[in-house]
Amino acid sequence: MTATDAQPQAGNAGAVRERSRRRAVGADPGARSVPGPRERHTADPSGRRAPDPHDRRTPAPRARRATALSDLCVLVLAPLPLLALAVTGGGTRRWFGGRGEGQRAEAQAAKDAAAEAFYELDTAQRDLKISIETITAVDSSPAARKAVDDFAALGRRIDEASHAYITAVDAHDLDRDDLESSVASRARAELTSAKEQLIRVKGELDRFGAGLGPLLGSAETQLARLAPAVERARQALLGASNALDSVRASGLRADDLAARLAALAPELTKLNQGAGRHGVPETLQRADRVLRDAEAVRAEAEKLPERAAEIDRRLVTLRTRAQALTTRSASVEPVLSELRRRFSAACWQDLQPVPEQAAVNVRRAEEKLKEASQARDEQRWADATSRLSTVRALLNATDEAVSAAGDRLRRLDDVAKDPQQEIQRTRFAIRDAQRLAMAGRQTPEPRHARPLDDAVARLDQAITALENRHPDYWHFLTVTEGLRGIAADVVADIREERGAGSH
Repeated sequence: MTATDAQPQAGNAGAVRERSRRRAVGADPGARSVPGPRERHTADPSGRRAPDPHDRRTPAPRARRATALSDLCVLVLAPLPLLALAVTGGGTRRWFGGRGEGQRAEAQAAKDAAAEAFYELDTAQRDLKISIETITAVDSSPAARKAVDDFAALGRRIDEASHAYITAVDAHDLDRDDLESSVASRARAELTSAKEQLIRVKGELDRFGAGLGPLLGSAETQLARLAPAVERARQALLGASNALDSVRASGLRADDLAARLAALAPELTKLNQGAGRHGVPETLQRADRVLRDAEAVRAEAEKLPERAAEIDRRLVTLRTRAQALTTRSASVEPVLSELRRRFSAACWQDLQPVPEQAAVNVRRAEEKLKEASQARDEQRWADATSRLSTVRALLNATDEAVSAAGDRLRRLDDVAKDPQQEIQRTRFAIRDAQRLAMAGRQTPEPRHARPLDDAVARLDQAITALENRHPDYWHFLTVTEGLRGIAADVVADIREERGAGSH
């Protein structure tokens, strides 16, 4: 409730309060000239009060006409000085000025000051009510609810102060001609007291408003985001719809995208219903969600022609690769025969399943290619992509197995002809790590020296094993490769440690 909406108990208090507010802003120029209860009659041009028809002392109409004729005769027959004295008001009554008029002026000044305080309080309350409504529209936190309760309590104190002011205004008619000095003085005191009460409550209202800063700022920020967020969501939906129409025009159905876009229709309906029905925070969240989902649909729709073309290219490429692997798989059996003939069983036993596994993988890959092609024709893009990924994994595994057989034969041939190249390569890696471990030190760190010493011993054992009648060259190659890895790990650890120490 605002100050101007208060309903005091006085008989005509509401009208007086509204008239007081209008006076404060100068909206009721005739209010000051409204006569009091004892002035509501017409004065004659000479300044004398017209007779009251309810006054028992008032003469009858015929007597009044006689009295008027008698007065006219007196004026006509009176000597000029007496006539002049009558015309100039030479009597002893003082019409203006004096102490009574001073008290009236002070009371009127107090009344004007109270009216100004009333107007300022009313304006401040109206402005603050807008702020409270802004906060409650956005925020439902305990702090916001407390602000609403505090504002309601302030409203009750404002009503009390406004009622006191209106009562004081109604109690005294400062425009009466016969206003007594004591009445004017009492009116001034009551109006001054009402003004002070209005100012006090205005101060409380101002302090309360200053404390609303954080809540109001947050609420205004959210309200400022509301309209742009909703508009962005609508535009995103429109863009997604247009992109989908364009894709369909090119001959692609995009049924999954159409279903996802249709699922956003209820959300758009709620956005159109507005924050007044669903709340500002919920509307902002809904707008962000619609924007995100609609943008995703639009992006996928725009990429769909390119995605279809990419699936077509992958189908062709993987089909060609499967055919090539079928041919290469046939060469694995001759390689295994060579390995079995020239080397020990340990060198080729793990390669025995390669031909059969390669044939199985190629067969599965061709089946998945057919499924992917069918999914492409039915425009089931996700299924087509998934099948193609499976085909690629199968062909990669087959390619590695087929390549491993040929690579195994090549490496075994090299080490059987000259194992010294592999030995020197491994010794160099170990010695390089040992030199780095000794750089700037008398003795190496045990955690560096121990793995390198073990590597030297294991290399010597591997070299000795080559002197057997049927050496396991594949085991030798596996050991030397592992020893080079150990040396590389020690080097990396030393460099990392020294690099950290330099900082």
